[in-house]
Amino acid sequence: MERHQHLIFKKHWELTPQTLYQLGECDALVQAISNIPLKPDNRDKLLKVALIKGAQATTAIEGNTLSDEEIEKIQEGLELPPSKKYQEIEVSNILNAFNLLLQEVALKNRINMITPELIRKFHKIISKDLGEHIDAIPGRFREDNRIIGAYRPPEYKYIIDLIKKLCGWIKTEFHFDKNKNQDFATAVIEAIVTHVYIEWIHPFGDGNGRTGRLIEFYILLRAGFPSIVSHILSNFYNKTRTEYYRQFDEARKHKDLTSFIEYAVQGFRDGLKENLEIIQKSQFEIFWHNYIYEIFADIKYLKRESFKRKRDLILQLPINKKFFAEDIAMLTPLIAKKYAMVTITTLKRDLKELEELKLIKKIGKKYQANIAILKAMLPTKKNRFQKKTKN
Repeated sequence: MERHQHLIFKKHWELTPQTLYQLGECDALVQAISNIPLKPDNRDKLLKVALIKGAQATTAIEGNTLSDEEIEKIQEGLELPPSKKYQEIEVSNILNAFNLLLQEVALKNRINMITPELIRKFHKIISKDLGEHIDAIPGRFREDNRIIGAYRPPEYKYIIDLIKKLCGWIKTEFHFDKNKNQDFATAVIEAIVTHVYIEWIHPFGDGNGRTGRLIEFYILLRAGFPSIVSHILSNFYNKTRTEYYRQFDEARKHKDLTSFIEYAVQGFRDGLKENLEIIQKSQFEIFWHNYIYEIFADIKYLKRESFKRKRDLILQLPINKKFFAEDIAMLTPLIAKKYAMVTITTLKRDLKELEELKLIKKIGKKYQANIAILKAMLPTKKNRFQKKTKN
């Protein structure tokens, strides 16, 4: 075991000032996301996107080439061409694992400690029905020695002891119990460190990365993180794949996880910011549509069809984009249908009336939703998550 001195099983990292600051930002971002009320259908859409991105990311790191669109088809129960069958199974296994953990943790509040049995269970789930496309027996620790690139993991005869040691160490180091008495930063660091150690120990012949990232997802979910953001680390690792592997190698060489943790926390922070912006945009669109309905509720109309046509037009008009009148008529199938039987003159008259209602504004020859009128009603506040600029 001389060559595996990086498997220290004690705190071999420091939280740098930057990491501590960004952990504070992450905490605030998670609280902000958790406290935003979302309609059930909106939350379902966000969760669907999160699971697709998470499944795509964790399998893409291992070479799976399926796109988000193909994974969405799998999620909807559709089958891909036979040539992509094994990739479909890989992704389907991850999606099933995500949904199983969401059911167990988020809905049934069933949580477990990280144990050798749980690690084997996760590996069995991600390996199901892959046959010759996974070089491992699902749910069974390897019984041979492996070389991964330039890295030689521990000999197979040490695996069981190392995994037991890992599970015992993270229990005492990170102080998790079934009453969830664990602070935010500790949960994040536990997720990252456990993932790294699974990769280092390499307990299975194949599928260690997916298993480690699934455990990382589980630890964050178990700590109470919103389900719509628990995929973020896998997504970040995939986007920065070269750096991901470099950080693993550097941490092993120097027996120090400080840099890897800093790298992962920064990615987590950035991912949380992106998700908060998406949620805020979704909420703003809801407020905008409600405002439109309020404006039209005060309008007395003589021709119901004309009234509905104009209201549907402004409801369908994307915000933050500019359009020529001719383009607006073809924005969506609904708008195209509404304006198929009328002239461009009618469309321009409708646009003029919407402009008089201050729901749209004309900039040159283009039209744009006048969301500024709604933004003016919102309280102004400094964005605490903006990067500081040097004087």
